[in-house]
Amino acid sequence: MSWWAVDVRAAPARREWVGAWLVARTGHAVEERADGTLVTFAEDERAADELVAALAAADGSTLETSRRRIEPVDWATRWRTGLGARRFGRLTVMPSWVDRAGQADGPTVVLDPESAFGSGEHGSTRAALTLLERHLRPGESVLDLGSGSGILAIAAVTLGAARAVGIENDADATPVARRNAERNGVAGAVEFVDGEAGDLAPLLGPVDLLLSNILRTVNTALLPAIRAALRPGGLAIFSGMEQPEADDFRRALGSAGLELRDEVVDAGWWAAAAERP
Repeated sequence: MSWWAVDVRAAPARREWVGAWLVARTGHAVEERADGTLVTFAEDERAADELVAALAAADGSTLETSRRRIEPVDWATRWRTGLGARRFGRLTVMPSWVDRAGQADGPTVVLDPESAFGSGEHGSTRAALTLLERHLRPGESVLDLGSGSGILAIAAVTLGAARAVGIENDADATPVARRNAERNGVAGAVEFVDGEAGDLAPLLGPVDLLLSNILRTVNTALLPAIRAALRPGGLAIFSGMEQPEADDFRRALGSAGLELRDEVVDAGWWAAAAERP
């Protein structure tokens, strides 16, 4: 299928009517550009021509219209745009298509997120990686809630954890995470399971370190399960929260019996490390 864009330029007084007509006719959203141009889409050139003709007949006045073919995009690879190597203390995270020559020495995670969340490009993931590199001790056991692409669990083993388990409720992400574990040669030490973190975390514990890069509301709801999954003295790293949410979550940590030990802010995203006494 070759999609076509239809551009319509109408007087300000007519734009609302034209936009409503286009939505009703096509079933597609209509974009209004800064210059007032209305843009909608058709499945092929014939459909674009029919849309322009129908609009002219319905409007009864002169509208300036044009249509243009949209170049096809390979979305299977488009997600690669803008991704590169990033450094987190000793750890480097990079996609597979970046040449490793000239990259810094030290532990390296080669990761392709594909359709799963977690590339090291988002502030919440970067903040979690910063705290992970800072606090992980060799030989520890790790549990990763909402593991997505597997980036945090794989990074933990790469940094010296004895084993890591990732829990993910998006079944489509699990194969991506497993491929990334194999790509990094850690498949024997990292396991990814499908399920709900609140149900599985206590069953898979106790662990030395737990990672939870999820929304604040979900992190808060999971606090009892997270505390139960940590051994006494174990550390939980929380991310996925914007900086203005920090005060609310600090209070929630105290109520759950966890003590704040460290904090990081990255591009407005806040992450915290808290200990089970």
